[in-house]
Amino acid sequence: MKLLILATDYPNLDGKISLFYIHTRCIYYVKKGLNIEVLNFRAKEDYIIDGVKVITLNTYQNKKDKTYDLLVSHAPNLRNHYRFIKKYKKNFKKQLFFFHGHEVLKLNRDYSEPYNYMKKKFCFLQNIYDSIKLRVWHNYFIKNNEKCYYIFVSNWMKEMFLKNTKISKELIESHSYITYNSIGEEFETENYDKNSKKEYDFITIRGNLDGSKYCIDIVNQLAFQNPKYKFLVVGKGKYFEIYEKAPNIERIQEHCSHEKIIQMLNKSKCALMPTRTDAQGLMACEIATFGIPIITSDIPVCHEIFDTFSNVEFIDNNNISKEDIINKYKKILNKMDNKKIEKYFLEKNCNDEINIIRKILQ
Repeated sequence: MKLLILATDYPNLDGKISLFYIHTRCIYYVKKGLNIEVLNFRAKEDYIIDGVKVITLNTYQNKKDKTYDLLVSHAPNLRNHYRFIKKYKKNFKKQLFFFHGHEVLKLNRDYSEPYNYMKKKFCFLQNIYDSIKLRVWHNYFIKNNEKCYYIFVSNWMKEMFLKNTKISKELIESHSYITYNSIGEEFETENYDKNSKKEYDFITIRGNLDGSKYCIDIVNQLAFQNPKYKFLVVGKGKYFEIYEKAPNIERIQEHCSHEKIIQMLNKSKCALMPTRTDAQGLMACEIATFGIPIITSDIPVCHEIFDTFSNVEFIDNNNISKEDIINKYKKILNKMDNKKIEKYFLEKNCNDEINIIRKILQ
């Protein structure tokens, strides 16, 4: 069983961690005996990282034997993945596509309205590109469906794929699967310490505060409405340079390691992680699995992802009241238990993926 995995970018030996969720899978695949190579389209030279062999496009093009049993494409785009697949598809018995988010979305329609300071002048160009992108993938998947297989990181992602590519559910149903991006190991093995000294009532951790889907405006509104409570907001962005920050919000403007995130969670009573759009929401999955009470948004994808967690409650993004987060927090405390939910554990999800790969190639 020989696999080639396509990645637009990939972690490297210089400490770059781009698309680490692909690397996490690959490390596990190698440990379980799968013969894999990763083609990193941005790599300038071949390297081995954590036991995973990474090659350049040029290396693949110069191979004498370019054949593999399975091509695995993560978040396929037109510039790299599609051009490669069109040129070399005969070298692969089967093709497996992972859909993580924007690759099959109409961004200006499916994502929430951006903050005013983030609006781009030429959003119509994005609309044109998305229309072309979706038409190209529609045609390719229709024509090559017999050898194509599909993995989505949520049912919501699958529904958006079907809606935007205009491919019938019946066509891909026997070829499609749902698996989730796996959380970091620390969130599997460590547990929230509810008895430790708390410095914050609510903590919000986001990689990008400027993305309107991450609802930092709602967090700020809730902080203004609840001045007696202390909020911690972790993440980079210009939002608070443009809008007034609630005085009871403390900011940490950096991207933190898992170890530091866990330290901050243990200093907090509750995580506040609203969202307007998400395929899965990996950071929120890590926080929920860790065990801290967490409040997120009352939207379908969040219910799909979190309904099995006793430590999660939901708020209405469009109807925020002063008492919302306090009432939701108290409700969590009355129902939560100490059971560790393994839904997003690496071993579970990667084993599911390996079983899918073996099924495809049998």
